[in-house]
Amino acid sequence: MFTKTTRGRAGLAVAGAVAIAFSLAACGEKKNESPGGTNPTTAVDAALAAKVPAAIKSDGKILVGTDSTYAPAEFIDNDGKTVVGFDVDLFKAVAAKLGLQTEFQSAQFGDIIPGVTQGNKYEIGVSSFTINTERKGQSLMISYFKAGTQWLVKKGNPSGIAIDNACGKKVAVQKDTVQVDDINARSKACTDAGKPAVTVEQFPGQDTATAAVASGKDDAMLADSPVGAYAVKQSTGGLELLGDVYDSAPYGFVVGKDQQAFAEAIRDAVKALIADGTYRTILDKWGVSGGAITDPAINP
Repeated sequence: MFTKTTRGRAGLAVAGAVAIAFSLAACGEKKNESPGGTNPTTAVDAALAAKVPAAIKSDGKILVGTDSTYAPAEFIDNDGKTVVGFDVDLFKAVAAKLGLQTEFQSAQFGDIIPGVTQGNKYEIGVSSFTINTERKGQSLMISYFKAGTQWLVKKGNPSGIAIDNACGKKVAVQKDTVQVDDINARSKACTDAGKPAVTVEQFPGQDTATAAVASGKDDAMLADSPVGAYAVKQSTGGLELLGDVYDSAPYGFVVGKDQQAFAEAIRDAVKALIADGTYRTILDKWGVSGGAITDPAINP
């Protein structure tokens, strides 16, 4: 992805996620389901816990901003309120290493980084943020996973859309994601060649973008590769992937530029989870182990 303030969330956000889940079911898309099983127990690492700034650990928890429409990374579970996903499980394990609990708050995707870096609304952003130059200029990002972009269409690709020739077609993306830059660039290539522009529909949540394709309203969708694959699995034959994954890049947990010590503690906690096997267990649970990394870093 290019920039997620160019990806991948509050009562209204929860209600919207539930409503979209039912609309997807009506189009042949299953309601989001979290995989069974329990998370591995993560022991506190006293040395890492000591690195957490006093202001962060004073209340015993980390306040997390997340866009909970981005299954399987972060989404609302079937109870209509609990945020689940592989990002959630990974960061809960990180926090446990640091001797802390987590409190996930749903927010609009584009509001999370400003909420961390400007308004101090969140102590960290955990929402499938692709690490890029723009975001590294605003914050410290700790790498923990990698993903690319992939396209998704209705089963059989009834509109005959092609990745390299979407001219004149309707394509759905989530607002504020790198996929917006991607499809806009493709649309410009169309018009530069004298062909019709791509009609780009930007949706506030990934769930609504997926619903637009499932209903036939839009011809295709671009999203992060784990998201596209999960949507196809949930659709029980209603959707399919189009083409290969491209532009792979790392995801990063987001903290303020002035939180170097906190960033180092998080990086070292991810390293510890990789070393003790917890990291791989969580990714395997969600079926996303293909995005595993081996060397987390700050602003790589």
